[in-house]
Amino acid sequence: MDYPELADRTDRLRHGAPHAVAVGGDGARVSFLRTPGATSSAAGLWTYTVASGAERLVADPGRLIEGEPEPLPGGIRAYATDTAGRIAAFAYAERLFRADLATGEVVEVVTEAPVTAPAPDPTGTRIAYLAGGTALRVVGPDGTDELLAGEPGVAWGDYRWSPDGRTILARRTDAGRLPRLRAVDADHTFTLARPGGPLPRATLHLLDLDGGWVDVHWDRETYPYVAAARWADGGPLITVLRRLQQHGLVLSVDPRTGETQVHAELADARWVEPVAGTPRHLPDGRVLVGGELAHDGYDARCLFADGSLLTPPGLYVRRVVGVLPRLGSPAGTPDLIVEATDGDPAEQHVLRIRGGADAVRLTSAPGRHVAAVGGDLLAIGSASPSADGTTWTLYRGESRVGALTSHATAPGLAPAPVLDRVTDRALPAGVLYPARHVTGRRLPVLLDVGAGPGHQSVLADRAAWLERQWFADAGYAVVSVDGRGTPGVAPSFEKVVHRRLADVLLADQADALHALAGKHPDLDLTRVAARGTGLGGWLALLAALTRPDLVRCAVARTPVTDWTLAPNDLAERYLGLPEESPGPGEVYDRHCLLGLPASPSPVLLVHGLADETIVPAHTLDLSASLLAAGHPHAVLPVRGAGALTDGYDALLLPQERAFLTAHVPPA
Repeated sequence: MDYPELADRTDRLRHGAPHAVAVGGDGARVSFLRTPGATSSAAGLWTYTVASGAERLVADPGRLIEGEPEPLPGGIRAYATDTAGRIAAFAYAERLFRADLATGEVVEVVTEAPVTAPAPDPTGTRIAYLAGGTALRVVGPDGTDELLAGEPGVAWGDYRWSPDGRTILARRTDAGRLPRLRAVDADHTFTLARPGGPLPRATLHLLDLDGGWVDVHWDRETYPYVAAARWADGGPLITVLRRLQQHGLVLSVDPRTGETQVHAELADARWVEPVAGTPRHLPDGRVLVGGELAHDGYDARCLFADGSLLTPPGLYVRRVVGVLPRLGSPAGTPDLIVEATDGDPAEQHVLRIRGGADAVRLTSAPGRHVAAVGGDLLAIGSASPSADGTTWTLYRGESRVGALTSHATAPGLAPAPVLDRVTDRALPAGVLYPARHVTGRRLPVLLDVGAGPGHQSVLADRAAWLERQWFADAGYAVVSVDGRGTPGVAPSFEKVVHRRLADVLLADQADALHALAGKHPDLDLTRVAARGTGLGGWLALLAALTRPDLVRCAVARTPVTDWTLAPNDLAERYLGLPEESPGPGEVYDRHCLLGLPASPSPVLLVHGLADETIVPAHTLDLSASLLAAGHPHAVLPVRGAGALTDGYDALLLPQERAFLTAHVPPA
């Protein structure tokens, strides 16, 4: 079976592998989702009991609804648990189910409306859910389904239970002042917040089960974005940002009055980047905040507690996982568990933070490692550059106490990219050859720019290179470069692109190609094609349209072509407001692909006509512009499709490769 078909049938090799792994607060069990085999798409809810070492299928989607001939595609897609990890709630076919993970009992809970995003309270007594995206409802222990909040035309969501299960902190979003667009191939309209235009009104509210309603107060006009909200130990904590994301506040919320108090400020002349998993209360009562250290020679993403630095200044913290008891220490002195880059940006490791900027690596093998914690149990998922899939291993203290089983299929490809750092900017780069490449044979180059700025492509993870190996085996040397604007290296590396994406990104890709050609003489830079998705599609097109001397053709899937149509938070982060200096629209005009003169490099535009984020107008408008300029191009529209991420490989990858081979023939 060829890779594109295998990728579609196995959800890019994810079927059969554990995912959505969570550890109960008592450390007794681990819950996760997994399909029964590599070609089945119906994921069930499973548990692993540490004491017995046994796995159990708790909820089988094929048996949840009597008389259903076969499970729905995807099966159980998400679930949530109480604090102890004993009670789980999930939606299936828009119906609500409650599972006791200790006994294995699963019951359907009758509701008044179709169910999405259910979550039990921390005590496992009640279950909240979203009804049609416009209402928040709660089902009590006696089965009573009560409306907590809801009104036509307003969306409720992103809610958090209080620790005692008596109050919910919920977000209310009113998009009524946003312009509505009509979908290209569907009979409905949707809203789109455009750069410089009106924003949806986002507010937070404390809703108690007795009908009380308290508004959360902050300067919403100045800080319209709610970037994070958490309510665990202590009171609620939220992070709010200004529109241009250059300043933010970490606020504690009084659950009785809704009044807020500033705990920390986040500021950067480019944009601020809150660390996932923050803010949160530490066991000693301090508030943990993620920030950046950019003075005295330091350039890192760090963690602070009430102003004190907790992580080494050389660490690039990606996410705070949770806390884990410290061995041999009294109660109340747990360590932080974080995922971070520690040196090589292609890798990610799990570390234990012990205060005083002391960090201990818990993973040592090259690769990408993630974690989940609960009680005294630590689960680590490890993806390797030299092995297939992700393996999940369970630890208590320094002892291995179990592992989760994976039934994922082998891909039949074994990519071995050569990773390096090139140019005086130390840009992460990777070169991938055909499996049967003979040294000395010159190869055309496929420059795979991935999803562009904000997304890494050069990863120490075999799965990240499978698709690129399929292209390489057609006779290309596939090159990926994480230019400036990519996370994982340092904040300054990531943010230097502010308001000058086009110049910086294109220069980095060109310079890296020439540097790699000096180290890899088989790269033929007279035959270079480019390929990317989203912002990566914009970059691939930019290279083909403005540097035809370097890039001979390009394939762009779901490309951004006109930044005034891009998602407003993304465009304003990178380019500011359209009306700002140096002149109205000037920065946006420099990054727009419409109206450029024709170049000899043909391009292929691929777009889902139902995409409501990067709307099809990006591709349709660029096609009209290219047609008027006489620029050779082709358009591949996909009816009924949105983001074209999963499920379209068998349809699209062969056509994309055929376009590349027609214009830059392989070796």
